[in-house]
Amino acid sequence: MMKKLLVSVVDDDRFFRESLQRLMRSLGYTVEGFPSAADFLASPRLTETACLIADINMPAMTGLELYRHLVDAERRIPTILVTAYPHDADRARALNNGVVCYLRKPVDEDDLKRCVSAVLTAGGTKAGDS
Repeated sequence: MMKKLLVSVVDDDRFFRESLQRLMRSLGYTVEGFPSAADFLASPRLTETACLIADINMPAMTGLELYRHLVDAERRIPTILVTAYPHDADRARALNNGVVCYLRKPVDEDDLKRCVSAVLTAGGTKAGDS
């Protein structure tokens, strides 16, 4: 039996984090939620994470800072960033730095499914490379 792929959700908004976790579980993924970037970085699940969904606007460390930290530590986890405050410059910078998707909250369920599917069916390659 194939092991389920782990999707980690990092968002300080408990309601949003839990709704994303329910959605990912309904799609058949194993999901772990974290209220902060620090909690995710300290987690033993970090190395198992096949896809990271992170909020951009969080206290202490933003989703984009979390992504940069992972890249700098040579842990390239395919990442989807979500935000209630989208900015074209941030979007361009994130995508140019290798983030797979940059989505606006409230997240369109179909867009999120497409992004996660692209990450998890890419066989370990970044979906954003095309």
